[in-house]
Amino acid sequence: MASVTTNPRGGDNLPHLTAVTPAEDARTVMLNRISWSAVLAGAATALVTQLLLNMLAVGVGMATLDPLAGDSPSAKTFSIAAGLWWIASGIFAAGVGGYVAGRASGKPVETTAALHGLTAWAASTLVVMYLLTTAIGSLAGGALGAVSGIVGGLGRTAATAAQTVAPALGNVADPFGAIEGQMREAGGGNDPAALRDSAIGAVRSLLTGDAAGQTEARERAAQALARAQNVPVEEARTRIGQYEQQYRQAVETAKRRAAEAADATAKAVSRGALFAFFGLLLGALAGWYGGRAGRVEPIVTSDAAGFGGRG
Repeated sequence: MASVTTNPRGGDNLPHLTAVTPAEDARTVMLNRISWSAVLAGAATALVTQLLLNMLAVGVGMATLDPLAGDSPSAKTFSIAAGLWWIASGIFAAGVGGYVAGRASGKPVETTAALHGLTAWAASTLVVMYLLTTAIGSLAGGALGAVSGIVGGLGRTAATAAQTVAPALGNVADPFGAIEGQMREAGGGNDPAALRDSAIGAVRSLLTGDAAGQTEARERAAQALARAQNVPVEEARTRIGQYEQQYRQAVETAKRRAAEAADATAKAVSRGALFAFFGLLLGALAGWYGGRAGRVEPIVTSDAAGFGGRG
């Protein structure tokens, strides 16, 4: 005997008192059962579609490079364009894969077909994340890094800027390096290598040593510098004071640049995470609506409708 169930959400918010047979229950289960083969087909289609689009991007992007003319796009422009293309291609590939998954599932129910598309997107995303975090991803990242380095080296302005900034960065990384260079270039009447090295060591100890014994260290440095450069002690003390001021300024500059670099890195990571989040979210929506668009229309044959078969 058929069981009777009620649907509190009925067509017009009225109780639905339709008798549900076991056969109808079975059909409901079949209509909503997931088809993993369809999900696999959708995920594979999405991955191949994204691969093709990225290959197209590489071909077009490399065609824009002109090493001889030196007017190639900068590495920053190249990276931004590549990131935007990656997101757009991922969204498009998710839509295509979702449509294939929804269509291959053979489900006439929009929600079920859409879930197939969403699951296909999730599977393809997991595969991509796996590849990016394994040796294959490392190889791909190394290749992209090499391409980025080549692109950045093609511009004459970028190369000139790098040559100009590099020495400054070196001085900031080693605040005492500039002072040591000045001391070695200063020379003097009594400036043998031993006296010069002794003076450099004394000044280094003063600048990098403990603040508690700075008074004695300052006097030792002044005496060593006076002997090495054959100058009066008072002049040596003046030079030591200049070195101390120069060293403090270099240290402050290094701290400021380190803080700026850390802030820039944090902002870049934050922007990257947000772009990745919205890109994945749009990809999920594309997979959902792609699967929904791929649902099949139910086909009722004459036999199933009770009109008899073809005779």
